[in-house]
Amino acid sequence: MQRFMPISLLAAALALAACGGDRPATDTGADTSTDTAAATHEFSPEITEADFRELTRTLSSDEFEGRAPGSPGGEKTVEYIRAQFERIGLQPAGDNDSWYQTVPMVQTTASDATVLRVTGANGERELKFGSDMMLGTRTGQQTVSVTDSELVFVGYGVDAPERDWNDYEGLDVKGKTVVMLVNDPGFHVDDAELFDGNRMTYYGRWTYKFEEAARKGAEAALIIHDTAGASYGWDVVRTSWSGAQFDLRAEDDPAPRLPAQGWITNDVARELFANAGLDLDEQIRAASSADFKPVPLQASVSFELESEVVESSSRNVIGVLPGTEKPEEVVVYMGHWDHLGKHDDGQIYSGAIDNATGIAGIIEIAERFANTEPAPKRSVAFLAVTLEESGLLGSQYYVAHPAFPLENTVAAINLDAMSVAGPSRDFVVTGMGNSELEDILEPIASAQGRTLVEEGNPAGGFYFRSDHFNFAKAGVPALYAKGGNDLVEGGTEAGRLAGEDYATRYHQPSDVYRDEWNLDGLIQDLEALYDVGRVMVDDVDQWPNWYEGNPFKAARDGMMDARD
Repeated sequence: MQRFMPISLLAAALALAACGGDRPATDTGADTSTDTAAATHEFSPEITEADFRELTRTLSSDEFEGRAPGSPGGEKTVEYIRAQFERIGLQPAGDNDSWYQTVPMVQTTASDATVLRVTGANGERELKFGSDMMLGTRTGQQTVSVTDSELVFVGYGVDAPERDWNDYEGLDVKGKTVVMLVNDPGFHVDDAELFDGNRMTYYGRWTYKFEEAARKGAEAALIIHDTAGASYGWDVVRTSWSGAQFDLRAEDDPAPRLPAQGWITNDVARELFANAGLDLDEQIRAASSADFKPVPLQASVSFELESEVVESSSRNVIGVLPGTEKPEEVVVYMGHWDHLGKHDDGQIYSGAIDNATGIAGIIEIAERFANTEPAPKRSVAFLAVTLEESGLLGSQYYVAHPAFPLENTVAAINLDAMSVAGPSRDFVVTGMGNSELEDILEPIASAQGRTLVEEGNPAGGFYFRSDHFNFAKAGVPALYAKGGNDLVEGGTEAGRLAGEDYATRYHQPSDVYRDEWNLDGLIQDLEALYDVGRVMVDDVDQWPNWYEGNPFKAARDGMMDARD
């Protein structure tokens, strides 16, 4: 999740991502400690700060050990969420009438002793794991060996026929390791005429770049890190790619996969290019032209990547409040429960903001729906997904195996890394200008004295970095909105400082619950997002769509045609 600066920093820090247990999904036996926790606080039927604090404090406590999928803390997390859904009075909507949807996964932990050996005209250099590079595999293989693979710079690694752009043109990448820039063509030269200007497209996402390199048949791929282009620092890359990495099984994700993929630091890249007689900045400028041609880097790379590979599963948690008139039609509220867990050094990555806040939020909204008359005419589902930090995998699996058919899914509303900086005069809609859900939100926000605005750093590509995107790709209108940057107390300067503070905590052990959080604005956000869903579950004629020109509209139109 994220993107970066001002609350664009708050938004920014939320980016990477782009990060189960072995217990079967039908096992509903709860850990007694989580049930006890659910019972010791007296919850209100309304959305309240006290309830929200209790939920967030609990989910981000050391007891949950950073909520890593496949860990005891991850299992404790899903049981806690289940206990809350059950307490509220939701109905289970998972596999076999359980609360859970099993997400089969592969857990891969790369050895931090891995070394990349780069050989060129100036001899050999060893790149160290963590400080110089990060490397991993999605193959499920314990050993991936690459020997003397030619390094080739492929610009931004984009093949976009509709934009008449192909960075791979004329290049056979078989046996080669491609090196590429993060973000979109034009970003680093500030060219508003290329792609979508400073708004990142999906071509700018690191996930796309690896996907495309795999489709082309490369042996490996390395992205050159830079803080502005990625919208986060090297520490975020290092911590996010350290330890266990999770993926769907190949049989659940038939797309091609690279034998190995990773990142190199900007300093390493500059040296690599200089050794080939090239200037990195000049090559960046060249890569910002449609006339760009791949550039051999006059070097090869070799490595032996050893990984511990374990097949297991994690779990999405799904509860539903059935509608009174159209129970087959559903509005989905969602958030990811996972974070980065407990590392080998004993540090716990608690993920209080990312994303204990979002899970606490959907629980609070669920309680409000369950206790408000009249009962909703359409169903309201609450989906707590796993494996977001590993590439939005839990939501990807759900969209491929939905509890409610996508053609009957009215909309998805995502809660991720909510603002704890206090009330704001604006309401940030990530990816603003995409769907008619904004038309529902706008008068609700206006009644709160707030104005809808786009994220502060559209170049960060936040729209592609949280779980709603899997719904969007499938055609379901999806909304990701939260507190803004222009704070009631302190204005944009206070918003900037709040964003900068969170950026230092994003994906770090310091993302912990704090009593001093100002939650007045967050409670406003929850009320507004509840109201958006309320409109759609009470008016059964509401079928929001994407705006004209949106790439996902065709899929939605197809759903609507099938309904007719």
